[in-house]
Amino acid sequence: MSNSQHSTEREPAPVQSVDRAITILELLARTEAGITEIAAELGVHKSTASRLVHTLKARRLVEQHGERGRFSLGMGMMRFTGAVAGQLDIVQIGNPVCEELAERLGETVNVAVLDATDTINVSQARGSSAVAAQNWIGQRTPSHATASGKALLALASPEELDELLAGELVSYTPRTITDAEELREVLKKTAEDGYATCFEELEPGLHAIAVPVVGPGDDAVAAISAAGPAYRLSKKRIPEVVEELRRGARDLADRMAYLSR
Repeated sequence: MSNSQHSTEREPAPVQSVDRAITILELLARTEAGITEIAAELGVHKSTASRLVHTLKARRLVEQHGERGRFSLGMGMMRFTGAVAGQLDIVQIGNPVCEELAERLGETVNVAVLDATDTINVSQARGSSAVAAQNWIGQRTPSHATASGKALLALASPEELDELLAGELVSYTPRTITDAEELREVLKKTAEDGYATCFEELEPGLHAIAVPVVGPGDDAVAAISAAGPAYRLSKKRIPEVVEELRRGARDLADRMAYLSR
């Protein structure tokens, strides 16, 4: 690549308010600070620093000690630290499980975790029959329209389920479930069956089957799924695929339990 090409491929300039908010969090990670110190760190007026800090405070990323006290990192930061630590563990041990399953099933296998009303794919492996080049790692998908999402929601807390159903259930294809009561019934059956299916609910022609990865306390810590074209991953394959996925889910749960010792 020529120097002229390099010169045109520059990263976009950082968003100033976001950059400043991150600087505040980095400062508070080192020490408590007041508005005057934060403003000095940012090189801005105290009123600007105050607006940024109170925005972070409203999201519980920052907390204040006393009415006019100093600021420190808030408990809301635990949402990120816990999620990152958990996902890194799952990624580390999920990859080999995905690869083994993908080899046996010949389909694309994913491990996903629940994040509010969405599902995030954290590991993926493609089987010998998989022809699609789409990479789902790191992508957020709507839980109500995916097999992994439904497998996770079937074992989710009532609060998590209520959060999803409080919003609109967006339609992605004519087969997407958009009625809250119908989804509740599907999730109830999913919990009873121990697996979830998604037949052309997210994309036309795409089928997926998923099972939960159950951790201590019978909580669903992740879901593991197989996805492929409708003509190949047919409903007739459900028993075979579910059996393999359950084996993989137990393997993943065992590895996670060993890692946490």
